[in-house]
Amino acid sequence: MPVRLVQSTASAYSYPLLIKQLLLTPLATVPEREITYQGKVRYTYRTLRERIGRLASALAGIGVQAGQTVAMMDWDSHRYLEAFFAVPMMGAILQTVNVRLSPEQILYTLNHAGADVLVVNSEFFPILAQIAPRLTTVRSIVFITDEPCMPAAPVEACGDYETLLAQASPDYEFPDFDENAQATTFYTTGTTGDPKGVYFSHRQLVLHTLGCAAAFGGASAQGHVHREDVYMPMTPMFHVHAWGFPYLATMMGLKQVYPGRYQPELICRLVTQEKVSFSHCVPTILHMILTHPQAQTADFSGWKILIGGSALPEAMAISAQKRGIDLFTGYGMSETCPVLTIAHLEQADLERPLAEQAVIRAKTGRPLPLVDLRVVDKHMQDVVHDGRASGEVIVRSPWLTQAYLADPVASEQLWAGGYLHTADIGNINPAGYLKVTDRVKDIIKTGGEWTSSLELEDIIAKHEAVHEVAVVGIPDDKWGERPLALVLLKPDHVGQISEHVLRNYAAHAIEAAGVSRYGVLLQVRFVKTLVKTSVGKMNKRLMRADPAALCL
Repeated sequence: MPVRLVQSTASAYSYPLLIKQLLLTPLATVPEREITYQGKVRYTYRTLRERIGRLASALAGIGVQAGQTVAMMDWDSHRYLEAFFAVPMMGAILQTVNVRLSPEQILYTLNHAGADVLVVNSEFFPILAQIAPRLTTVRSIVFITDEPCMPAAPVEACGDYETLLAQASPDYEFPDFDENAQATTFYTTGTTGDPKGVYFSHRQLVLHTLGCAAAFGGASAQGHVHREDVYMPMTPMFHVHAWGFPYLATMMGLKQVYPGRYQPELICRLVTQEKVSFSHCVPTILHMILTHPQAQTADFSGWKILIGGSALPEAMAISAQKRGIDLFTGYGMSETCPVLTIAHLEQADLERPLAEQAVIRAKTGRPLPLVDLRVVDKHMQDVVHDGRASGEVIVRSPWLTQAYLADPVASEQLWAGGYLHTADIGNINPAGYLKVTDRVKDIIKTGGEWTSSLELEDIIAKHEAVHEVAVVGIPDDKWGERPLALVLLKPDHVGQISEHVLRNYAAHAIEAAGVSRYGVLLQVRFVKTLVKTSVGKMNKRLMRADPAALCL
């Protein structure tokens, strides 16, 4: 179909959507607003921009050019924030290395991505010592440390981060270039095979930032993020750009607090001391924080927390609300940059009892602007939006990874039919809220019907004795599979309740909730631990493989 393209005069500026443009507003409106690392390092947005320039000059000084890859191994810090901007603004590519992977997996991701420069915190020197001789592309290493003196290093480096910045010019001139240039690379934490590389362009990251700003800024009350908020991530910055929120916080000019490693006592102190009002994390991290002794006296009122990565248990939503926390769900995955939906409540919903609010807060949410999200059957036909009919969640938006790095077969599977396939099972209710009920690989097939492991977990988690729970499918000669609940008890309930009693409680609750009739086939086993991935999600593949190894 013929269209008429916009004609530009010779002097018109064609504005590319580049990450550097996200710095314009804070530098113009709040240049003296604060960014802090653990409350120990403090500086302003004006200094942030200066250090971004110094970092780019330092990297250029050791030979980094456009199109090359700079890999980062650090905890959540001001340095990571600087790299989020400086590296892609040079036209280079930032690889955020998942430091919780095994050394062999870290080695694989660095070699597979073709990293040219590695910036590494001294805490990871033991890993570096194991992998350094087998790094095939890294030619320069920069060290970071929080210690007064740099510890003994296993390899030679071209310098340490702060010294290089101190010697470099802040006046690096960041060029314009094609907005479709690759900005970042990140590797999924898949539970099978090698990690897969996903990547995102400047255009995608800017549009994701704008989409999140529209969604959070458009909320009337609950979950509303505004310019006076104080932001602290509790999702690692190596994991899909900390869900993209450092870019959002910077564009909006929020005060930013970076905690380093996630230590519950430090998190509690920072929330109180720095007046943190917006964070995001997976349920296990929040659970770890809320059950820490220091949390019992901390004031969490007014703290907005977006939960993702795993299903939000309704019991956790209720418990958090009683502490004054505005807890709600977001949804996405490594391949989607990642945010696709947010479970904001309408004003009328906020008048409901906490238990009724929790049902909505625990849903997967409504799509962000520019997100085309569907739930389809095996023929890719939309299922009815009645809150019951289930299918696979597929999606289009301008910020989805366009392929897996150097993996054409998996890339085509991901994008079969022109939509990105999430491999999540869900339904949409008449109000437009998506609820993900399970992963395709985690759904339990009993008697020819699907039973949602997430729904069973939510029911069991409401029992006062349950600290954490994971439900997996185990082989059964008669039913094909039957659900097994692996339950970690609260310490004061160990020995005070039997598996049989908890199983009967769950069976009655399952029947009352109208969950799949096969849910009553549930078995319960008490465990000493639950296996999790490097970013805190339940690793059900490993738990399915040998559940007996976990049991008490």
